[in-house]
Amino acid sequence: MHVVPLPALADNYIWLLHDDGGDAIVVDPGEAAPVEEALRTRKLKLRAILLTHHHNDHIGGAAALHATHGAPIYAPDDERISVATHRVHDGDTLELAHPSARLQVIAVPGHTLSHIVYAGAGVLLCGDTLFSLGCGRLFEGTPAQMLSSLRRLASLPGELLVCCGHEYTAANGRFAQTVEPDNTALQERLDAVATLRAKQQPSVPVALSNELACNPFLRVDSEAVVDWCRRHGAANDDPVVRFAALRAAKDVFRA
Repeated sequence: MHVVPLPALADNYIWLLHDDGGDAIVVDPGEAAPVEEALRTRKLKLRAILLTHHHNDHIGGAAALHATHGAPIYAPDDERISVATHRVHDGDTLELAHPSARLQVIAVPGHTLSHIVYAGAGVLLCGDTLFSLGCGRLFEGTPAQMLSSLRRLASLPGELLVCCGHEYTAANGRFAQTVEPDNTALQERLDAVATLRAKQQPSVPVALSNELACNPFLRVDSEAVVDWCRRHGAANDDPVVRFAALRAAKDVFRA
C-alpha cells in the first residue's frame, strides 16, 4: 500500500492510500480538489472514503467526491456527519477489497466525543486525536477520555505509521522540548523534521514507536514527564491529573 499525504486547506493532510492496481482510499478529505488532482495524476480509482470525525476540515470534500466517484463514505455514528453512507463503530473491522485493506475501528473520544481511528494495513489513520509530538485539543471530551484513547493507540503495534490530520509537528516539538529537554530521541526527531520542512516535505507519516519515544502525551508515566507535571500544576500524581496539566500547558504555550 502506498501512503500519500495530500496537503489541503491551511495545514491539513488528506491521506491517500492506493495499491499498484490503481485502487485508492481517501481519508478525511477536507476539500475535494487535492484528491481529484492526485487521482488524475496517479491514474487512480477512488473506491472508499473514510472519515474520523465531524469537523468540516476533515469532511468538507466528502460529498463532492462521493457524487463524482460513487465511493462509499465510512464514518462514525454521528448525525453531524450527514454525508455518511456507512456507519462504523468501536470494535468493527472494515474489510475493503479494492485496495485490499483490513482496518480495525477504534473509538477515541477526547477531541470530539464520536472520534474514531482506523488501524491496519501498516497505518494508523488517527485524525486529530494523535499528532506527531502532540495530541488534539479537548473540544468535547475530558482529560480522562483522551488519556484513555491515547493509551489505546499506544498499545498498537509500533510499526504502524501515524497518519494524522495536520502539520503541527515542529510546533508540537517546541513544547515537547520544554517538557523533556534531555530526550535524545526527541532531539533526533526534531532535527529530522527541520530537514523535511526545509525541503517543504511533510513530517508525517512516522512510526508509532517513534512517537512512544518522543511524544510527551504518550509518555505521561515516564519519569521526566512526571517530574515536569509536578512542577507545572499537577495537584497530585494521578495520571489523568498529569495529562490534564500537560494539555492545559500546551493550550497556552507560545514559542
